[in-house]
Amino acid sequence: MKKKGNSPVTKVKNPEPKIDDPDWIIWAAWADRITFEEIKQKTGKAESEVIKIMRKTLKPSSFRLWRRRVHEKSIKHKKKFEYSRKEIASKIKKSDYL
Repeated sequence: MKKKGNSPVTKVKNPEPKIDDPDWIIWAAWADRITFEEIKQKTGKAESEVIKIMRKTLKPSSFRLWRRRVHEKSIKHKKKFEYSRKEIASKIKKSDYL
C-alpha cells in the first residue's frame, strides 16, 4: 500500500464495517465499548434481537463464549456500567492518590 501524504497507513485487525452492513451488528455486539442501548439507537435492534442474530450467525461455542462475556461484563449494559463506575469512585478516596 502506498502512503498518502506524510501520514502512515495503519491496518486494523477488525475494522469497523459500515453501519448499513448486517455484519455491523455482530461487530458491535463483540465490541466492549458499544452498549446494547447504542446498538438499538443506531439500528433499531433490541438486545433480544441482537442475541437471536448472534445465535443464528455464530458457531455454538462462539455464541456461548460471547454470551458469557456479555453476561460478566458490566460495560455492555449502560445502567450496569454507570453503577459500577459510581461504586468504584465511591471506594477511591482523593487523599489516597494526592
